[in-house]
Amino acid sequence: MYEFPFELDDFQKEACDYIDEGKSVVVCAPTGAGKTVIAQHAIHRALENGTRIFYTTPLKALSNQKYYDFGEKYGQDKVGLLTGDTSINRNAQIVVMTTEVFRNMLYGTNFGAVADNMKDVRYVVLDEVHYMNDEQRGTVWEESIIYCPTNVQIIALSATVANADELTAWINTVHSKTELVNTDFRPVPLKFYYFDSSQPYKLLPLLTPSGALNNKIKPEKKKFSHGKMKQKTYVKEVVRNLQQNDMLPAIYFTFSRRKCDEQMEKCAGLDLITKAERAQIRQFIDDYIAENPYLYNNKHIEYLLCGVASHHAGLLPSWKLLVEKLFQKGLIKVVFATETLAAGINMPARSTVISSTSKRTDSGHRMLTASEFLQMSGRAGRRGMDEVGYVTIVGTPFQTPEEVAELVLSDANPLESRFSPSYSMVLNLLQRFNLDEAKELILKSFGYFSSGSRLQPILKQIEANHLEIAERNFQCPYKLTDKELFAYDKIRHIYVQNRQTYKKICKQEKAKNRPLSEDAVQFGRETKALLAKMHDFHCDTCKLYKKHTKNLEVIARLNIRQKKLEKEVERQRDIFWNKFLAHRSVLIDFGYIENDYPTSKGITTSQIRSENELFIAEIIFSGVLDNLTPSQLAAVICAITTEDLRIEIPYIPFSEPVRKTLNLIRNIRRKIEKVQNNYAVDAPLYINPYFSSLIELWVEGAEWETVSEQIDIGEGDLVRSFKRVVDVLRQFTTIDNVPEALVFTAREAIEKIQREPVDLD
Repeated sequence: MYEFPFELDDFQKEACDYIDEGKSVVVCAPTGAGKTVIAQHAIHRALENGTRIFYTTPLKALSNQKYYDFGEKYGQDKVGLLTGDTSINRNAQIVVMTTEVFRNMLYGTNFGAVADNMKDVRYVVLDEVHYMNDEQRGTVWEESIIYCPTNVQIIALSATVANADELTAWINTVHSKTELVNTDFRPVPLKFYYFDSSQPYKLLPLLTPSGALNNKIKPEKKKFSHGKMKQKTYVKEVVRNLQQNDMLPAIYFTFSRRKCDEQMEKCAGLDLITKAERAQIRQFIDDYIAENPYLYNNKHIEYLLCGVASHHAGLLPSWKLLVEKLFQKGLIKVVFATETLAAGINMPARSTVISSTSKRTDSGHRMLTASEFLQMSGRAGRRGMDEVGYVTIVGTPFQTPEEVAELVLSDANPLESRFSPSYSMVLNLLQRFNLDEAKELILKSFGYFSSGSRLQPILKQIEANHLEIAERNFQCPYKLTDKELFAYDKIRHIYVQNRQTYKKICKQEKAKNRPLSEDAVQFGRETKALLAKMHDFHCDTCKLYKKHTKNLEVIARLNIRQKKLEKEVERQRDIFWNKFLAHRSVLIDFGYIENDYPTSKGITTSQIRSENELFIAEIIFSGVLDNLTPSQLAAVICAITTEDLRIEIPYIPFSEPVRKTLNLIRNIRRKIEKVQNNYAVDAPLYINPYFSSLIELWVEGAEWETVSEQIDIGEGDLVRSFKRVVDVLRQFTTIDNVPEALVFTAREAIEKIQREPVDLD
C-alpha cells in the first residue's frame, strides 16, 4: 500500500487493500470522512505501474478544482482535463473529466474509438456516485458503469446512502468483482443545535444526551398580518450566537437566492472580522479584479469587506470562485448559500446553519429528505482544525421540533435509478449491437436490477388484495353458488322494473276509465310469474342476502384493481425496454433507423448530446440555420436550449431573421410532437427565446454590463444559458453531415461568445 504521511482510518485501509487486490470498490462514507485519499491511492498505483487513471466528477467546477489540486500535487505534465469545452493534455496519466465526458468516450463516437480512449486505463474514479439520484443526469452514471470495460477497476465514491449494498451487488453483476466499504465514521463528530426565536440569546442543544428531543425547545408560533402569514427572519441573532460561541466560519443554507442576498445584507453590520482581515480581503479582491476587470462594479464587494458573502447559481462563476477562495482562507466568516454548495465543492466550515427543514418546490412545501439534510449538515467540521462540527437548525412555523429531531436521527435515503433511454442512446447502441444485445444492455440498468425493491409497494398491494378477496369468500347457508345468486338478482331486477311499469299502465287506464287490454293483462300475469319464480330461491327470504350481494360487488371491484396492479407491475418491469422501443419507433418514422441500424442521419444524431437530439438534428437537416449570421445562429440555439422558466421575463425584441427562423422551427416541433405523442415519448422540445436578444447583443460585441442590465435575472443564469449555446454549437463543429458553411458560422459564434465573463468557470 502507498505510504501516506498520516495514519489512514480503517475504512480507507480496507478500500486501498481491495484496490491492490484488483477489485472494484464502492466507498460509502459521510461528507468530509476522507474518501479522496482512496482515489489518491489508486493514482499512486497508476503512476508507479505506468498505467492511467480517469477521475470523473459531476460538475465542471469540481473537475477544474481537482485538476488544479492534482496538478500541484503530481506535476502539471502528469494531469489532463476534459470537460465539455476544455481539453488539456488528454493523454496524461491522470485525466480529470466530467462523468458526461467519460460516458461519451465509452460510446466511442465524437471522442474516437473506445479502445483508443481507454488505452492503458487501469482505474476510473466515479466521484459523488450518489448523483445517480439526479432527476436530469442520473442516467449518465448508470451508462458509465454498464459500458465501462471490465478490465478497468471502478472506484465509486458516494455520500451515505441506504442501499449501498444493492448498488455494490449491481456493479458486481454488470461489471466485475466489487466490494463495499460502508462506514458512518466521521473524523469530526457533529453537535446539533436549535434556534428557538422565543429564546433568541442562546442556541439550544437539539437532543438530550440520551438522544431524545430537548423539551426546552418550543415550536414557532404562526404570526399573521392582514390575513397573511408573517415570517420574521432571525438571521442576525443566529449569526451573533455563532460568533459569541466561537462557531464561525459558517455556511448558512437558505433555499432561495433572493434570501441569500437579503440575509447577507442584514448581517453586513455585524463586526465579524478584524481590521487586519479587512485589509487582507481588500488586497485579495484588488488582485482578483485586476485579472477580472468586469467585476469592478460588483455590488457585493462591500459585503465581502464585512466578512459575509452570498453563493448561488444566479452569480457569475468567477465571482463564486472569489467567494470560495476567501472562505477557504478563513477571511469570509459566513457564506449564505443555496443547497448546490453542498455538492462537493471544497468549502470546509466549522458550522452549518440550516434555515428551514422544509423547502418550497413546484408542488408546494416539502420536508428535506434525510440525504439532503446529511449533505448539508456534513459540511460542518474541518478535519485537522475542529474537534467538533456544529449544525444549527433554525425554527420556523413550517416544521415542529419533533419533525426536526426525526430528520436529524434518520438514516440516508436509498439511491433510486433515473435510467432513461434517449434518442442518442438508442442510436449509439444500435450502431454497435443488434436489437437483442441492446435489450441485454438495457436490462443491465440499476433501475431494472433494483426494480424488485422499487415494485415492493405495488407487490404489497397485490398481496393485500389477495388476502381481502380470500377473506370475503362468502359461505352461503343454503350452499348456493354465486352463479345462482346472480340468476336470482337478474329475475329480481326484471320483476322490480316490470312491476313499476304494470302499476303505471293500470293507473293510466283507470284515469281514462278504460279496461286493461289483453296485452296489459298478459304482462301482469308474466310479472306475477316472475314473483313466484323469485319465491323459489332461498335468497328471497335469506337474511344474509344483502351481505352476500355487497360482498360480490366488493370482490368485483377488487378484481378490477388487481388486474390494474398486475398490469402496472408488467409495465414497470419493462419500463426501460418499452421506452427504448418507443424512441426507436419515432426514429424509424423519421428515417433515422433502417433494419435496426442508424442511417447517415441517425449516425449524426447519435453524436449529439442534448435533451432532445432528434429535435436538434431535424433543425440542422431542415436547412433553416444555413443563412444566419453568427449572432442570429446563437440567438436561435439559445431559444431551443433554454428550459421553461418559473418566473415572468419581459419580452425583449430580437432580429427579424431570428423571429422567422423560430417560426419555421415551430413547424418542426409540431411534426415531432405529433409522432412523439403517437408513441408516448416524453422528450422536451423547447422554444424559449427569453435570452435570444441578449446573446445577439453579446455576439455583436456589446459590453457585459450592457447585456446583463437589460433584464432582472442573475448573471449566473445568463452565463449558464450562453454556455449551453456554446456546448451545442461546438457539437455542430464535430458531428458528421453538418453543412460546411454552418460549421464555419458556429465556430465564429463560439469565438464571439467565449469572452469574459462567459468563458470563465
